[in-house]
Amino acid sequence: MGFFDFLTEEIAIDLGTANTLIIHNDKVVVDNPSIVARDRISGKIIAVGKEANMMQGKTHENIKTIRPLKDGVIADFDASEQMISLFIKNIPALKKKFFNPALRMVVCIPSGITEVEMRAVKESCERVNGKEVYLIHEPMAAAIGIGVDIMQPKGNMIVDIGGGTTEIAVIALGGIVCDKSVKVAGDVFTNDIIYYMRTQHNLYVGDRTAEKIKIQIGAATEDLELPPEDMSVQGRDLLTGKPKQVNISYREIAKALDKSILRIEDSVMETLSQTPPELAADIYNTGIYLAGGGSMLRGLDKRLSQKTDLPVYIAEDPLRAVVRGTGIVLKNLSKYKSVLIK
Repeated sequence: MGFFDFLTEEIAIDLGTANTLIIHNDKVVVDNPSIVARDRISGKIIAVGKEANMMQGKTHENIKTIRPLKDGVIADFDASEQMISLFIKNIPALKKKFFNPALRMVVCIPSGITEVEMRAVKESCERVNGKEVYLIHEPMAAAIGIGVDIMQPKGNMIVDIGGGTTEIAVIALGGIVCDKSVKVAGDVFTNDIIYYMRTQHNLYVGDRTAEKIKIQIGAATEDLELPPEDMSVQGRDLLTGKPKQVNISYREIAKALDKSILRIEDSVMETLSQTPPELAADIYNTGIYLAGGGSMLRGLDKRLSQKTDLPVYIAEDPLRAVVRGTGIVLKNLSKYKSVLIK
């Protein structure tokens, strides 16, 4: 390895359903939506990340926007590979190099993933010049990113609500003791909002608008201490076909998301009920840690806390907790050897 060491660059990737983040030299250098826009005729990728995201729902028949990852796993192998490759090429420090450096990378994957899906991630990375590709489970990376000392013989519970999956895991001694991966997360919340607007207001809104609603006034309970202001939402009236605007309050969004949040609550309860008693005792003291974009839903921490009777903490900068953890593992590969997936 010796001679090649200075030709090898190290990167940590959080390949998410909604966002892809990359750390290089301890800095988050890529933080982009996981979406590509492809020209139907030539098959070329014309935009990626934020640019492609702006096009979503606004394309004509020659442009197609693709989200290569679904439910946390690769759904479109070709598009995901091109996306990763373009993101890596966009890293400022690697742009200056006149040849593509070999990459040592740590990538995180959902815990409920199959062998085949795991190999798809690995192969995608190997084809963009990844010479050494290490995989790590998302809840593990999230725990490290939050700052939990996972090597201790102490139980910690992590709930990572991403775009495609919600990962719930109890971690001790550098391993996952019990985990559950549910496909109810940010994307499902967005679809709930679209459905609610459609059925309650006869208003047809697109993905991007629904996402905006979720971020601006999304809530998990109807009694918030600091309620956000009402939001005016524009879309197409399903009765008249005309564009129209309605005002929406956070209470309505809480109603729309209620069923999905119940499913996450139930999964947390189920994981708790499978936890060995000694670890359950630890969790009673340490509480539950929330990470991922979904944890920013107003009042979700309070709601989970009421359901479980445990303290619930939201990670600082929850969107980046997973990639931070992945970056820490990358720096101390020998220390975290045991948490990597072979």
